[in-house]
Amino acid sequence: MDNFLSFLISLFPRAVMQGTPLLLGSTGETLTEKSGNLNLGIPGIMYVGAISGVIGAFFYEQSAGANMNAFLAIGIPLCCSLLGSFLMGLLYCFLTVTLRANQNVAGLALTTFGVGIGNFFGGSLIKLSGSAVPAIVLSGTSSYFSASIVDSSTGNWFAKLFLTYGFLAYAAVIIALVASYVLGHTRTGLHLRAVGESPTTADAAGISVGRYKYVATCIGSMIAGLGGLYYIMDYTKGIWASDAFGDRGWLAIALVIFTIWRPNVGVGASILFGGLYILHMYIPSGMNLAVKELYKMLPYVVTIIVLIITSMRNKRENQPPQSLGLPYFREER
Repeated sequence: MDNFLSFLISLFPRAVMQGTPLLLGSTGETLTEKSGNLNLGIPGIMYVGAISGVIGAFFYEQSAGANMNAFLAIGIPLCCSLLGSFLMGLLYCFLTVTLRANQNVAGLALTTFGVGIGNFFGGSLIKLSGSAVPAIVLSGTSSYFSASIVDSSTGNWFAKLFLTYGFLAYAAVIIALVASYVLGHTRTGLHLRAVGESPTTADAAGISVGRYKYVATCIGSMIAGLGGLYYIMDYTKGIWASDAFGDRGWLAIALVIFTIWRPNVGVGASILFGGLYILHMYIPSGMNLAVKELYKMLPYVVTIIVLIITSMRNKRENQPPQSLGLPYFREER
């Protein structure tokens, strides 16, 4: 029992920290997809949300020096991240809702664009900082984002499992639960789901299809952008390096399918995905890197299995919105 508890205390907090960016990304994408928009640009949006926060934190640390204010140290990167990811969501909506561009192509282009923007500005900041290594360290700002209720080295098992995270981890859970409530128990959520299921019917009922698509996608993008900010400011302790995200943005999209478009289910599922993603650290595999990479495929394998099971059951509530990925032409109503 003691060995299991020690293993749980070692694995669970890491799984939560690994899963928090996935939870924020999947919650944002779920809201977007409920409006009928399939935004495959989430990886790029998370990247832009991260670099926008890094830019704000970098210039604030440069100007404040040792006299940093906690409110500004958190508020400036947070606002910059929200603004950057909002603009990315706005760009996606302009392309897909206003210009009616193909959503798959627009999303993939947004991912490439976002990664390029992040690497360009990240590289520029590295040159400005005069760093000897290709990375930026924002330890001052990170200390405010990663500050926890209880020190991980103290406290009982309950505190170590649930009270050792930065405020964005708790915010991610709250955002997911609020999103789930709004989608399932409010008139706004009903209208949003109607837009995603049948925009023609929603439009005939007097619901503004374009406005709901814009608002849901932009808010979803802002939530996803916070996932990128969390990864840099909390998970990596303020260290930015180009191409450091790996495939986490795509995992967030996979998590949407795994949770069958339910943000509240995403709370537990993100921890599961986070645990599966780092499981290779706890399974003996020697120095064989190929085996470790195979272990990293587990979240995707589990997603495919869930997708097969839900498709076989063929329940409507477990399926994506009917108009997902399809442009809406009012003239065809």
